[in-house]
Amino acid sequence: MRQLLNTLFVTTQGAYLSREGEAVLVRVEHENKLRVPIHTLGGIVCFGQVSCSPPLMELCGDRNVAISFLSEQGRFYARVQGPVSGNVLLRREQYRRADIEAVSSEIARAIVIAKIANCRTVLLRAVRDRPDAPEVLAIEAASQRLARLLDELRQPAPLEVVRGREGDAARTYFEVFDHLISTQKEDFFFRERSRRPPLDNVNALLSFLYTLLAHDVTAALETVGLDPAVGFLHRDRPGRPSLALDLMEEFRPIFADRLALSLINLQQIRGKGFRKTESGAVMMDDATRKEVLVAYQKRKQEEIQHLFLNEKLAVGLLPHVQAMLLARYLRGDLDGYPPFFWK
Repeated sequence: MRQLLNTLFVTTQGAYLSREGEAVLVRVEHENKLRVPIHTLGGIVCFGQVSCSPPLMELCGDRNVAISFLSEQGRFYARVQGPVSGNVLLRREQYRRADIEAVSSEIARAIVIAKIANCRTVLLRAVRDRPDAPEVLAIEAASQRLARLLDELRQPAPLEVVRGREGDAARTYFEVFDHLISTQKEDFFFRERSRRPPLDNVNALLSFLYTLLAHDVTAALETVGLDPAVGFLHRDRPGRPSLALDLMEEFRPIFADRLALSLINLQQIRGKGFRKTESGAVMMDDATRKEVLVAYQKRKQEEIQHLFLNEKLAVGLLPHVQAMLLARYLRGDLDGYPPFFWK
């Protein structure tokens, strides 16, 4: 099993990353702030005005440690990595399968089923945690609608039908998402999903967590030799990691959404850590962003039961495991793609 490695998140503006032997050295205003052995890292993520030396890029390329550059608020800019890994035959098979709608539909259906089931688990857990809350009836009704959508996906269906069911499920889930927020309601409320830009504190938090998750899933797909750009549920679009977005669907509810709710309900983040710009976009301040990154790293270290593998593993390994299972299916080692179900 692959070892869970750390991700180095650098948020200090003006930081400079360089190579010192077999380690990454972080300097701020000519002062050494951090030294991290390269063998402990799975990736480096730089937010805002953070730069890297060419020798460090060479070291990271040799050790398969990707360096990602994002805006301060988490918008993806670029990614530096070494030679593409994996078997070219696997990627050719991925491209062939993506061009066959019936095959794409089956993979997409498996992913959407897992997404809906995991969303439903999030809702059912909320009911168990607060059985006397006035919102319980609405949450239970949404859970029942998700169950009906799962029944409708039991049999093979055209790709557009699968996409339609996924859209229906997302609307149902997010219609009651505000009911899952139990504290700080004046600062954290959810009316609808807004992405570019996020228009409230909850959407800003979700978008940031989804960006982190997309980074991890993309890295996992590249590690096993798959092309993150060619998906089955999400179709090809220049500059979009469609396959990473596919695989993310299974993890959004249990990884990002649950973490967002915990951060809010446990009051680990506060409304004062967010601000609205003149354009209406909501952004997190540096302290809040660091709090979220620390919580994200801790979440990755928690253990979870993988039903298909029948073993416990770190949450942070889920993207790699699912990428590996998808690669095995495309190579013909499995009869179908087994998505991840959270229980």
